[in-house]
Amino acid sequence: MPFVKNKYIVEKKQRAVFFLMNELGYSQRESQRFISKGRILVNGEKMLKTAGEIEGEIEFIHFEPITKGLKPTFVEDEFVVFDKPSGVLIHPQTKRTPYSLIDELKYQFGRDANIAHRIDQETSGLVLCARNKTSEREIKMMFQEREMKKKYLAMVHGEFKEEVVVEAPLLRSQDQSSAMVRMIVKVDEKGKASKTTFRPLEYFPKKDMTLVECVPHTGRQHQLRVHLFHVKHPIVGDPVYGESDTNLVKFLDKELTPLERIRNGGASRLLLHASELEFELYGRLYKIKSKIDFKSLCFESMDVNNF
Repeated sequence: MPFVKNKYIVEKKQRAVFFLMNELGYSQRESQRFISKGRILVNGEKMLKTAGEIEGEIEFIHFEPITKGLKPTFVEDEFVVFDKPSGVLIHPQTKRTPYSLIDELKYQFGRDANIAHRIDQETSGLVLCARNKTSEREIKMMFQEREMKKKYLAMVHGEFKEEVVVEAPLLRSQDQSSAMVRMIVKVDEKGKASKTTFRPLEYFPKKDMTLVECVPHTGRQHQLRVHLFHVKHPIVGDPVYGESDTNLVKFLDKELTPLERIRNGGASRLLLHASELEFELYGRLYKIKSKIDFKSLCFESMDVNNF
């Protein structure tokens, strides 16, 4: 379990933030954030005041990364790139999340390493990670300035016949009444400007599916999934866009089996893969490609005999 509770004896009365900084080596910002999140317990009660003082026995809930042996596909002094499998979270959703990519990163490269951007849990592929605080700031700024070029591969329903540029504004629902509605993004004139280029690579007539290259020019949530759904070519295995409300609720409740997902949506997982990253950093141009055979992976996830 990545989050563990350890006991400490604080011999001299002091501010909790100084204890975390001086004794455990966290930065002031990290220490204040941990306290505000209730990660320090005094007599079993959360201490939430960042200026609070501690003495005697306390408990501190901290992140202790584990490894499952996932190795990075590309390693530099300032950053690394992982080829994330589908189903692996980027960060833990709760303190009970057993494993996420941040586990692997911090286990292998230390406490200061951090993930610089996100892809969905069900999306597989390349994730760029900083190895220190300085490179983290620079890489995140690169993303903010849209200096990162990304390409994805998607297996979609139907024959995608020609290259198309989709410019359809995307709006995330403001309705907080249900988890289902909250996670839906839709094309709406009131939404944020969004643009994606789609190029067909290979059509599979027996499956009536097309392998498509996707180039997002903006970085909206679920952008590729919603734009493909918008042009009537939903991604194979997408449990949200293109499924019935009944199956969507079952997916959110984690009640859909892999076999049910194959029968309902064509695959046991979302067939979307972050395949290429291109960026300039520290005076060097990087073009990093995934080493995963995504096409083979797609057909494996469609085969009921594998489940």
